[in-house]
Amino acid sequence: MEEMEEELKCPVCGSFYREPIILPCSHNLCQACARNILVQTPESESPQSRRASGSGVSDYDYLDLDKMSLYSEADSGYGSYGGFASAPTTPCQKSPNGVRVFPPAMPPPPTHLSPALAPVPRNSCITCPQCHRSLILDDRGLRGFPKNRVLEGVIDRYQQSKAAALKCQLCEKAPKEATVMCEQCDVFYCDPCRLRCHPPRGPLAKHRLMPVCYQCLEEGKHSSHEVKALGAMWKLHKSQLSQALNGLSDRAKEAKEFLVQLRNMVQQIQENSVEFEACLVAQCDALIDALNRRKAQLLARVNKEHEHKLKVVRDQISHCTVKLRQTTGLMEYCLEVIKENDPSGFLQISDALIRRVHLTEDQWGKGTLTPRMTTDFDLSLDNSPLLQSIHQLDFVQVKASSPVPATPILQLEERCTHNSSATLSWKQPPLSTVPAEGYILELDDGSGGQFREVYVGKETMCTVDGLHFNSTYNARVKAFNKTGVSPYSKTLVLQTSEDTDSEEQTLPFPVPSERLPLRRMSPFSSTLNLQPSFPGRSYFDFRSSPHQLSLHSSLQSLNAPVAWFAFDPGSAHSDIIFSNDNLTVTCSSYDDRVVLGKTGFSKGVHYWELTIDRYDNHPDPAFGVARMDVMKDVMLGKDDKAWAMYVDNNRSWFMHNNSHTNRTEGGIKKGATIGVLLDLNRKTLTFFINDEQQGPIAFENLEGLFFPAVSLNRNVQVTLHTGLPVPDFYSSRASIA
Repeated sequence: MEEMEEELKCPVCGSFYREPIILPCSHNLCQACARNILVQTPESESPQSRRASGSGVSDYDYLDLDKMSLYSEADSGYGSYGGFASAPTTPCQKSPNGVRVFPPAMPPPPTHLSPALAPVPRNSCITCPQCHRSLILDDRGLRGFPKNRVLEGVIDRYQQSKAAALKCQLCEKAPKEATVMCEQCDVFYCDPCRLRCHPPRGPLAKHRLMPVCYQCLEEGKHSSHEVKALGAMWKLHKSQLSQALNGLSDRAKEAKEFLVQLRNMVQQIQENSVEFEACLVAQCDALIDALNRRKAQLLARVNKEHEHKLKVVRDQISHCTVKLRQTTGLMEYCLEVIKENDPSGFLQISDALIRRVHLTEDQWGKGTLTPRMTTDFDLSLDNSPLLQSIHQLDFVQVKASSPVPATPILQLEERCTHNSSATLSWKQPPLSTVPAEGYILELDDGSGGQFREVYVGKETMCTVDGLHFNSTYNARVKAFNKTGVSPYSKTLVLQTSEDTDSEEQTLPFPVPSERLPLRRMSPFSSTLNLQPSFPGRSYFDFRSSPHQLSLHSSLQSLNAPVAWFAFDPGSAHSDIIFSNDNLTVTCSSYDDRVVLGKTGFSKGVHYWELTIDRYDNHPDPAFGVARMDVMKDVMLGKDDKAWAMYVDNNRSWFMHNNSHTNRTEGGIKKGATIGVLLDLNRKTLTFFINDEQQGPIAFENLEGLFFPAVSLNRNVQVTLHTGLPVPDFYSSRASIA
């Protein structure tokens, strides 16, 4: 009987037949399943319409139309029902036993009648899910198919026999329903018999009792399947799921860390791109500046040669003109003498005239009428090596060919709190790619003697105490790693104070003098106070040795300090973006934002420049000086704490306390240079664009402490250039004054 179980199941629902009906093809269907697979056909294809049209097609002919609707197991599951050309196409499905069936084209209308009595839609078609024969139902619908009473009786008896197998096999009288089955004993137990005959202790404790599912055993779906105890499978699957979750959790954790790493990489790439672009612009601008300087030198030589040739030719023209005038006068006089008719008078002067004519003729000797200078210029410029170098200009690998560190840059630190000490700091160049393992700081003895080491280590800052008063010290630094040491930095000159007071003094206000005053305490020693960093700002300049830094002669004549400084991130607006070691700035906002320099000035003559690296959409950047407490979220010059020039691509204005003055033609573009000249000796501020003064002197009567300042938005990027000499024409004017 168990082998015949599949023969007793409906091919549509996969369950035992319920109220089975016999189709004309001799296959059986549940009455409810037959209703579910009905398909409504077009009115024009119904038997009534065909009979009315005189086609004379019999009912038997409709049964043979299924030859056009046969499906193979390899088809796509789509097709037309009943072979009608106009029949709708509907996807087919498979029943639980694998037989292909076709769902209805539309859901049956709701009804409260039984499936057998419910009305069937007009012109309905049914297709056998086993042989796929199709036919059109008549007005009787599914009631026209006979019921298979024999099959229904066989199913009832089969189910009764299966139900008997679910009774307890150890009950003496009326067997109770079984609740468990022992896999080892192969016996069904009810709960009382299991406790009495199969106790969970002793030798039977290891037997596995399996809960009985009445539906599964009744229908026989799992009668031949391998089963395990519920508790064992629960623990096993729980352990497996826990292990799988652990592995998945590790992958998720790694993915989160990886995403954080990628986001950091995006930010780092953006920052490195801005810095690298600024460095590239600075390098190319330096080459362009060097080429322009060389161009000016060569043009000067050409002009000098031009003036020399003109002078020689003009001198020869003048000399020849004088001689020609003398010769012409002599010839005219001689012609007049020849006209004389008095022989005695003629003879008195003839000898003298003859000698004079010969002498004049001799003066027009060889070479006199030959040009002393050629028109050709004996200068030729060979630019092929330079052009070849420019064409070969390219990026080098990140790893430098030389493993020795680059030469560090020595500078005075931001603040010196005791007059008896000097604080110095240094840094690697912005484009340095070889890391340094340490630095060596050297000072001389203050009398021009030999240098000696005062610090060796990894720090980039050092405070030296115990210097002699009224003395000049030279400082230099070099970097080292495992391979070797770098060249020395440029030498920095420090001048100690002449004050002999031994008390410690703290600088109460910024000291922008040419020399940094240092307090005398004791004879020079190598006592060191190492400090990681100093907060605050830089309030003084430093002067490098003229013979070591080759400063401009005008700077020496003015006896002015050369200030080296950068922009200050600590006091800038939060929208300002820094790069290139704080020498290049731009902004993340469309509104104007202010950034100050790290150095303040209260005396002396100071000049710095700013190059326009980017200039989009014609913004109005402003350049000038400001107090420390200037407004940072508006254009420079909007308040009374700033003195500035703001400029666009066509013209410029001076602005202070929101007052605009002196409109001047001439603007800026990408690559332009803005020069700012602060002369605190004369208390004036002057601006330049591309080395030409822009308008008159912008501001006068300036007193107090001033910081270099810039305001810009995201459409502008500028790079600061410091340590520059005062322009030549201003130096000459200052020396004359």
